[in-house]
Amino acid sequence: MLPIYRLGFFGVIKMSNDHDINSTSVSVSVAIGDIKVQFNGSAESVLRSAIAFISKQVPTLDLAKRISLNYSATELIESFAAFIKITTEGPRIILDSRETGIKKVSDKQMVALQLVASRIVKELGRTEIDGMSLSQIQFATTLNPKSVSSRLSELVKSGHVLRNNTKDGVDTMLFTITTSGIHWLKSVLSKKSS
Repeated sequence: MLPIYRLGFFGVIKMSNDHDINSTSVSVSVAIGDIKVQFNGSAESVLRSAIAFISKQVPTLDLAKRISLNYSATELIESFAAFIKITTEGPRIILDSRETGIKKVSDKQMVALQLVASRIVKELGRTEIDGMSLSQIQFATTLNPKSVSSRLSELVKSGHVLRNNTKDGVDTMLFTITTSGIHWLKSVLSKKSS
């Protein structure tokens, strides 16, 4: 049975993969309302053709992509790999000034980077916990506990971080970075490196 991908109310894409000794061919059928088309060929050419077709048939899809802001694990890794490393002890901020062009980040940026690292680990499926407690952030960043607490308060107040109660009662608060927090951090770090 072929996998079916639904495009909201727009239609259905069915994909098949025919393996041949000499090449891999992909076949994609796209149905939007009464219009049905079939694309065959290499995965790259079929993907380009299908996206072009869908964009022409559903112009709001292209418009929606322009205003949509969401960071996948891949995008987070590409954006922050120069700052974040996943170690056996967990995600850590390891600043390599030769790679980033940045010699130092503020405590606020360090806390935000640690929360981005936590999100990456969650997105990669290495943990089920969404966020970090104050003590975990302090331990991972080695910053002064009062500084971590103050920076978290500032980040929460600005909407860059969310504060959530935990269910297990061990640590009462978990902090997670928001999409706007990631956007802010990415912008600040790119200004520093230029």
